[in-house]
Amino acid sequence: MLGKKMSSLCTICVRSASKGVPGKNIRPIAGKPLLVHSIDQAKASGLFEAVAVSSDGPEILAVAERAGADYRIRRPEELAGDNAPKLPAIRHCVESVERETGHRFDVIVDLDATSPLRTVDDIVGAVSLLEKSSAENVITGAKARRSPYFNLVELSEDGVVHLSKPLDSPVGRRQDAPRCFDMNASIYVWRRSALFEGDSLFGGSTRLFEMPEERSLDIDSELDFQIVEFLLARNTEK
Repeated sequence: MLGKKMSSLCTICVRSASKGVPGKNIRPIAGKPLLVHSIDQAKASGLFEAVAVSSDGPEILAVAERAGADYRIRRPEELAGDNAPKLPAIRHCVESVERETGHRFDVIVDLDATSPLRTVDDIVGAVSLLEKSSAENVITGAKARRSPYFNLVELSEDGVVHLSKPLDSPVGRRQDAPRCFDMNASIYVWRRSALFEGDSLFGGSTRLFEMPEERSLDIDSELDFQIVEFLLARNTEK
């Protein structure tokens, strides 16, 4: 347990280019631009000293400003290409805000703009898991539909099929296999030191905050967009 409240920064990193769904980050969905759902959730959580949006797109940053993001960080071109990993973009955003504020944050929470089905409680829960444990970071995920121990298979070079991760004692039912999860990329939580230490999402104490499948969809295609739009509308009607 921690003896004092840690200062927290929320980052939302979005690129202007999107191959699967062009312009998806500022495309209206359930009454507002996709990006704004994550900004609103971050602010509603009451957890953050600041919410920062990082992007290479001026229009995206303008939307973020209108939505109340505290800081809008212009991402360098070398961090915004199709093959650019996300961790350097998050670090750049954090360091930029810290330079502007003169304040060093203890906890960094990154929200993926393409995962608007998360709830404020999900954000609070993931951060709480970090704060109440010795974990250096927390990822989120949902129970996997396929198990590498039971019904997830690979093809050998000769075309023969085999289980991805066979056990010494094969299981007869998926329910008897070790628990597996699909990372949903919705929420990432780091202690600042862990964020800047390596290039992997996994450390010796990484923990997982479980979310249900219906809140774990990520928009990567036009079909995804339509499904998430339907679910958001349904949730609003409840």
